[in-house]
Amino acid sequence: MTVHYDGAAFHGWQVQPDRRTVQGDLEEALGRLANRPAPVIGSGRTDSGVHATGQVAAVDMPVSWTAERLRRAVNALLDEDVWVQSVVEAPRGFHPRYDAIRRTYRYELGLEPWAWSPFHRRWCWPLGRALDRALLAAAAAPIVGEHSFEAFSKAGQPERGTRCHVAEAVWSDTELGVRLTVTADRYLHHMVRYLVGSMVDVARGRRPLEEMARLIANETGLVTSPPAPAQGLFLHRVEYPGDAREEPEPDAALLPSDPALPPDEDLPRYRGPR
Repeated sequence: MTVHYDGAAFHGWQVQPDRRTVQGDLEEALGRLANRPAPVIGSGRTDSGVHATGQVAAVDMPVSWTAERLRRAVNALLDEDVWVQSVVEAPRGFHPRYDAIRRTYRYELGLEPWAWSPFHRRWCWPLGRALDRALLAAAAAPIVGEHSFEAFSKAGQPERGTRCHVAEAVWSDTELGVRLTVTADRYLHHMVRYLVGSMVDVARGRRPLEEMARLIANETGLVTSPPAPAQGLFLHRVEYPGDAREEPEPDAALLPSDPALPPDEDLPRYRGPR
């Protein structure tokens, strides 16, 4: 399944006791369709408030369910802030997390005054002020390549180390402001948000440009800026070997309406656990 969600009302992806999570909502809906527990495995965990337009998740379902029928049925049960874009039958043994080779995140910065509008501020960091675009682009340059991003992580991963290979880190213009697109083989906890927070401080003149390279070199005594807010971050795409899936539409509505189910497949609208 390729899953979109607005993370504002969720306590992240992973199931937690007595808290609403994306994984929990999916397992509840799919369990009703399977008439048994339906554990869902995601390509990665997103934190509270983080969104997705390309989360990949896998579930084992009874063979009576075709991919398209399952997509339509689960969307009829999910709440409006989660939408399954597509369902395909995966090869036996497929693992959405361990088989992934690259993940792309996007971070949305709202620089125009209307970024504070309630129709925008839920899905961006609404700065509402101009930034030095040249400094912003220059701050992203040292990120590309294989480095230790220990300085840009909230928590260490001693069993996996701190090195990540970043294939792309580029800022582009949007109608609302600017967007960071970053693609890497793996990420540390809060890594993208710490990177954005530090780059924005460079572009606002709050810290010198050369500190980005020094932070990546893990210079002693130098710390990152506070992390950027969660609401601007989107898990955009997960890639696998031989992946031929189409690139998601960048400006598509986050939660488009799904076609109505035929009468013989009509299911009650599930509003999600609260």
